[in-house]
Amino acid sequence: MPVEIESINSTHIASNGETKKMNKLCRQLSIESPSVTGRDCVFSFDVPVPDVPIKGARIRVVCAGACYHPKRSPSLGSLTSVSSASSLATESSVECDFPVILPHYGVRDAALFPGYEVAGIIESLGSGVTDDCNFVVGDRVILYPFEGIPNGYVEYLVVHDLKYLIKVPENMSLSIAAMLPAGALLAMNTVFAAHEHVQQLLKERAEDQVCKILIVGTGGLALWTLRIAAYYFSNMQNKVTITVASLRDDGLLMAQEFQQVNVVEWNEGLYEKQLIERTMDACQGQVDVVIDYGTTSRSLHRSLQCLGKGGVVFLIKEVADRLLPKFSKRVDERQQNIKSIEPGSLDQLSELVQLVASGKIEPPPHTVYPAEQAMDVVHKLCHSEIQGRAILRFYPTD
Repeated sequence: MPVEIESINSTHIASNGETKKMNKLCRQLSIESPSVTGRDCVFSFDVPVPDVPIKGARIRVVCAGACYHPKRSPSLGSLTSVSSASSLATESSVECDFPVILPHYGVRDAALFPGYEVAGIIESLGSGVTDDCNFVVGDRVILYPFEGIPNGYVEYLVVHDLKYLIKVPENMSLSIAAMLPAGALLAMNTVFAAHEHVQQLLKERAEDQVCKILIVGTGGLALWTLRIAAYYFSNMQNKVTITVASLRDDGLLMAQEFQQVNVVEWNEGLYEKQLIERTMDACQGQVDVVIDYGTTSRSLHRSLQCLGKGGVVFLIKEVADRLLPKFSKRVDERQQNIKSIEPGSLDQLSELVQLVASGKIEPPPHTVYPAEQAMDVVHKLCHSEIQGRAILRFYPTD
């Protein structure tokens, strides 16, 4: 049942007799990666509450997925993530410069999904919204991560087009709903692409042959991928094998929840040849498909070594655009392919909401923290003290 929300706009009468709006202030967080100098990495600002768009809505943010992007170390040729498996930036290593730091911009270092994982309540609808819009004040919603979406580490944000809102079923908590719009949706689109490729391979192969898939990483993306793949590949259990290459012990434990999934640890202390041999032993040979959520040349090079002739590696689009020029000659020589994955569609997100709400897809573990504890949350992420995702809560509505 929709809840009533008191409007936050107030008015005053100017000296000329005109009525003007007075926007109150709301809280906004800026999360940047921790520094080796120990300085603060979470900043809080008071910003004006945005006006309601004429044909849009203002959302009171209740929950937002916590993630940040690690800083480049001047002593390293590439950057190694300091995040835990709970952050979408878990497997991130970036070999390019970060954008200029802008104050009051939500997330300073532009994490993979800088506050885009947002769940909240419609606080106001615009004056131009008609009664048949299918939304009312008090509806629980998530935001599809459209181009230009506001950063979600703020108490109130606006959406100019209601088509980007998806209602959250009453039986789903907003903390779970907040995990869906970015990382889970990207994982779903990746599984869709891999599923289409696997179906084609199985049509071309003999009945007794199987298709081997390797998932690299145990962060939020990989955990969502495992759960979504378990659902969409359920009718191919005897035709598909899945192996997870993990960098973290906690990820290994979570991946082992799936009894039909092989797990291999990528211990960075070992030589590359040892890691490749270990992986192919776990996979019982080279694989046909790699879903690689790493972002370094080293990770991609290792994945390609484990991939058979004619195989495909699926990478996040931003990573594929950056690394493909370095590996295009290699993949051509080995008759392999690198495919980039887009974030996913609005229809896919709607489907994902229903699958999670119905229990057909189980979300990864998550822990909810008050937004006031954001600094502690980031420090816990740094030391891998949070299992699963970390969610910041701005209002206790569930």
